[in-house]
Amino acid sequence: MYIASVAAEFARSLSAVRSPGDLKDALVQACGEMGLGYFALSHHVDFARSPDAMRIHNYPETWEDWYLANRLGLCDPIHRASHVVARGFYWHEVPRLIPLNRHDYHVLEKGRHAGLGDGVTVPAHVPGEARGSCTFVVPRGAELPEDVLPWAQIVGMGAFEGARNLRRSTDRHDRPRVSERQRQCIALAGRGLSDRSIAQRLGIGVQTVMEYMRDARARLGASNRTQLVVCLLAAGELCIDDLAPLAF
Repeated sequence: MYIASVAAEFARSLSAVRSPGDLKDALVQACGEMGLGYFALSHHVDFARSPDAMRIHNYPETWEDWYLANRLGLCDPIHRASHVVARGFYWHEVPRLIPLNRHDYHVLEKGRHAGLGDGVTVPAHVPGEARGSCTFVVPRGAELPEDVLPWAQIVGMGAFEGARNLRRSTDRHDRPRVSERQRQCIALAGRGLSDRSIAQRLGIGVQTVMEYMRDARARLGASNRTQLVVCLLAAGELCIDDLAPLAF
């Protein structure tokens, strides 16, 4: 019951989150109430190449510096383990989930030296976006709270979605949009139709279709039809079902 109430309180606190700093404060409070020392909400990327990717944490500074210097965002063994499961997991499960090499054990040992103890990680993977996760860790020498995993599942997924909402609120204003007719043309192009076939399907001229597609490429910075489809899939303006082959 206590775990459920703490998770519910965190969910309510998300309604007041307006910035990454607000989200970090909410996670600090939730972790404190559960007796957890550290958390990390992160995309699984090379941050040297993707500096704008999501990463909110309160890990020790020495660990953060070493982690970034060694560009571990993609090869972190905890991250890799999260790619093969659809549920939260305890860190002691990792050797059973993926094969670990000498470098992986070195990374885990460096984490312990930096003060990180046992942890739980909740995968957060959204098609069209970088893989991610939310992790909760106790200080070295401490024990994880009993039944922490269901709490982590609720709080971790809520926190990750909260971070995505913050990014979407910014992207919504910055990202170019296509018109509904352009979206229809791109969806049909994704189904393999030529400009002429798209024109016949929509009852418009071939030249009009070409202009719609040309303008959409300019708006989205796409160089071809395939990139247009990918852009709309990533933005949620198309889904995979929109690209199913047509029955003529």
